[in-house]
Amino acid sequence: MSIHQNQRTAHVKASDVEERWLLFDASQHTLGRMATRIATCLIGKDRPTYTPSEHGNTHVVVINSAKAKMTGKKGDSKEYQHYTGYPSGRRVLPTSRMRERRPNDIVTLAVRRMLPKNRLGHTMLKNLIVYPADVHSHSAQKPVLVEEL
Repeated sequence: MSIHQNQRTAHVKASDVEERWLLFDASQHTLGRMATRIATCLIGKDRPTYTPSEHGNTHVVVINSAKAKMTGKKGDSKEYQHYTGYPSGRRVLPTSRMRERRPNDIVTLAVRRMLPKNRLGHTMLKNLIVYPADVHSHSAQKPVLVEEL
């Protein structure tokens, strides 16, 4: 009898994992590094109970998205594009205009593109809440401020 026969991989359901709330201040972190950390937390890979087919049961609140830092010349040269669905409907917004119009989308798009491209990734993205200023309405959940990346 082999010793490995009794070892089983634990499959933990999302309802069994303890819910947690994290708070990120976008004005203190670089956008890409912060988005990577947020995506890892939303997926649940930073926990020992990680299961690929379940979300990590983590809620992330991001404040000061309008002040998100970018390194190098990305603040001047980076462009966000989308397609309207009509012929010649490609629209391009520079980062400066995106900060004015939709500052939350800068963080949301960075995180969304790092999550799985399936239903589970869509569910994970619903646990991301982004605010352009430093005021948020989730103080009752007592989110833990993440300072180091």
